[in-house]
Amino acid sequence: MKCTKTAVHRKFHALPALQFEDQKLTSFAGIVLWQSLFQKLDVKASLRNCFSHLPGSSVYGHAAIMLLLIVHLVLGYRRLQDMRFYEDDPLVQRTLGLNSLPDVATVSRHLASMDENCVLYLRDYNRDLVLPRLAELNLSRVTLDFDGSVIGTCRFAEGTAVGFNKKKKGQRSYYPLFCTVAQSGQVLDVWHRPGNVHDANGAKSFIQKSIKALRAVLPKAIVEVRMDSAFFSDDIVSMLDESDVEYTISVPFERLPALKQQVEGRKRWRRLDARWSFFETRWKPKRWDRRHRFVCIRQTSRVQYKGPVQLDLFIPYEYGHEFKVIVTNKSLSAKKALIYHNGRGAQEALFAELKSQIQMDYVPTRRQAGNRAFLMAALLAHNLNRELQMRCHAKSRKTTEKRAPLWHFEQLGTLRKKIIQRAGRLINPGGKLTLTMSGNNSVKEELLNYLGHLAPTT
Repeated sequence: MKCTKTAVHRKFHALPALQFEDQKLTSFAGIVLWQSLFQKLDVKASLRNCFSHLPGSSVYGHAAIMLLLIVHLVLGYRRLQDMRFYEDDPLVQRTLGLNSLPDVATVSRHLASMDENCVLYLRDYNRDLVLPRLAELNLSRVTLDFDGSVIGTCRFAEGTAVGFNKKKKGQRSYYPLFCTVAQSGQVLDVWHRPGNVHDANGAKSFIQKSIKALRAVLPKAIVEVRMDSAFFSDDIVSMLDESDVEYTISVPFERLPALKQQVEGRKRWRRLDARWSFFETRWKPKRWDRRHRFVCIRQTSRVQYKGPVQLDLFIPYEYGHEFKVIVTNKSLSAKKALIYHNGRGAQEALFAELKSQIQMDYVPTRRQAGNRAFLMAALLAHNLNRELQMRCHAKSRKTTEKRAPLWHFEQLGTLRKKIIQRAGRLINPGGKLTLTMSGNNSVKEELLNYLGHLAPTT
């Protein structure tokens, strides 16, 4: 319908007077989705089991505090002090099952009183959240990515240490090791460590436990593993071979003179495409027990010109080569092995989402166990977000060469803007609790679709 200019535009001069009243208004009407998801998965009871060994003298309890932290991160807040901005939101209170939210001091005390057993039980619960979904999918092939990520802090916190940090030298940090599932984009497990350890320091047992947990629910599935050069060692490679796990691992060939000499002295390279070429060799470092398949890859790249630029002269581009080496036991062609290994980049995107939208890099307390519990709250918020979308949407792709996720997942920040951060009012017409929202058709359709899939089955 065509509208006139006068029908569309209007002049506004007067500013409205502000009035603050105690009404049942919510700024997060979409959090009702997470309330429904919590009920579907019985999250509250599972969290209570994680803290059942602690004394129960507190009014709120550690399970309620952990659930509050998960909701706090889902809403998009970072600091604990930000809780005061939604402490009177009636729908948030209903989601948590509380009449009033605890203050920041209470949350801090509960975090400080948590112990290492709490963290271990939370890790167990996180695995119990991810593994049944993988079992339900009945995947024939599951890909695990292992890598660490720095969580820095400007304050002193128990368990932190000064480690290698290119951006903030001398900063104290944690350096947890993560195991993520490529097909679902979820974090299967995390191993907490101080910031001054090497990536592979003690990683062998963590890798073995992750593989064992996966095979307990998918005994017939092919397990694949991708790692960077920090995990290149005879110990880890032999363990993966003995465990019948397929793997690709980047090789720090510049530290291996014999292999580096082979790469530098190679004259005949087999062409993959216009940019990539390769050769293969069966080789082993001196102290290793047996030989393995090494795929040496060369990429043609343009050399950056750093001299002064004269616009009236033609300066031809110079081309050089960048090299990488991969050790693998997969029977794929060199091209497909390269594509598969480069799929590791999705894990870096996952870390970026965890830090920018779920505040994984925030260190709230001085106590190590409390900070680890907060990290687990961030991982649970992320995994629950992925679980919500997997329950309510069909798979959008099959297994790809890069092992991309089987769903086109929306980031939590996107869901906040589309659904969660919506104004609403809780009313009781005829004694029936009702959440009233604006009549936006897109929000209505999306919200009802999610709630329809989360409704209890009869």
